[in-house]
Amino acid sequence: MNQAQVIEIPAMPAVRLPAGLGTPPALFSVKGWAALLAFVLSVSVLVPVLFIIVPQDNSFHLSAYFVTLVGKIMCYCVVALAMNLIWGYAGILSLGHGVFFALGGYAFGMYLMRMIGREGQYQSDLPDFMVFLDWKAYPWYWSFTEHFWYALLLVVLVPGVLAFVFGFFAFRSRIKGVYFAIITQALTFAFMLLFFRNDTGFGGNNGFTDFKRILDFRIAEPATRATLFALTGIYLAAVLVLTRAIVRSKVGRILTAIRDSENRLMFSGYNPLWYKLSVWTLSAVLCGIAGALYVPQVGIINPSEMSPANSIEIAIWVAVGGRGTLLGPVLGAALVNGAKSFFTQSFPEYWLFFLGLLFILVTLFLPKGVIGIVEMLRRNRA
Repeated sequence: MNQAQVIEIPAMPAVRLPAGLGTPPALFSVKGWAALLAFVLSVSVLVPVLFIIVPQDNSFHLSAYFVTLVGKIMCYCVVALAMNLIWGYAGILSLGHGVFFALGGYAFGMYLMRMIGREGQYQSDLPDFMVFLDWKAYPWYWSFTEHFWYALLLVVLVPGVLAFVFGFFAFRSRIKGVYFAIITQALTFAFMLLFFRNDTGFGGNNGFTDFKRILDFRIAEPATRATLFALTGIYLAAVLVLTRAIVRSKVGRILTAIRDSENRLMFSGYNPLWYKLSVWTLSAVLCGIAGALYVPQVGIINPSEMSPANSIEIAIWVAVGGRGTLLGPVLGAALVNGAKSFFTQSFPEYWLFFLGLLFILVTLFLPKGVIGIVEMLRRNRA
């Protein structure tokens, strides 16, 4: 019987893995970070210099109207990003995001009204609308609103708590799709009717206006307006980075799975409730902070910001720009609100017709929004 032969297998050479394999991909490319840095420098340095230092008779001078308009549009861009986070990536269509934006504005507006002091028309410690309605003292929910830190806390907590409570019961009941959209629209309509009442202590139909100062700085001063503008731009850049980080993470992939097939995700062992609730609450908080930055720049906040039409318009921004993308909502919010500023000044009676036509054309011919055209042109060039 022959002895078994031993077969020697040569050792495999060591395989060198490519550098960076196994590490998470970068949030942005080098060009992306450079563009983001250029944007931050523009809003924090270039625009304030052209607005404050450059003389008004110089062609490079930026007017107060331009600074206010762009600052307002940047607040809307943040709202579009927050909307895209839940609709574009998680598939949750909300038609009530205007209420979170307005609540953040009202929370900070209470502080701004307290800072008026006796400079109002009636020279009273109470706001003019309370004096007109014969109020003798502030309601209990106005307590501590004269403190800046407390106002910032309200800006985060009021829309955040409302979104958490509402979202918990809605998502736990498996309400989604068109039913969820209708319920959110009913929510914002109910809050609008509530804030229209004079006995709620929020100014009724007129809301809050005639702001004087913030942190002892006069709001009308160019330096204060430039600072608010810069803070808004920096906040927009921060929300862009945050959104990118979320969608590139494991949470972002789960949100995409919820959008594509929530039932299959549940069969895989995931509970979508807390993922949906977390991103829903975060989206509401982002809108509330944007509303707080919006109010001192525009100079007014009233219940019309809670109208269902405004919330539908937010969805149009995202659809026009391209939902499910990073820069699409920003581009859509900027284009639609820029067109709105032009039409409401030149052709105010045609603005709503233009908005409806724009939404129909995008739905029929541009399912990926304006950003889809940019990507198509880039592929054709390649």
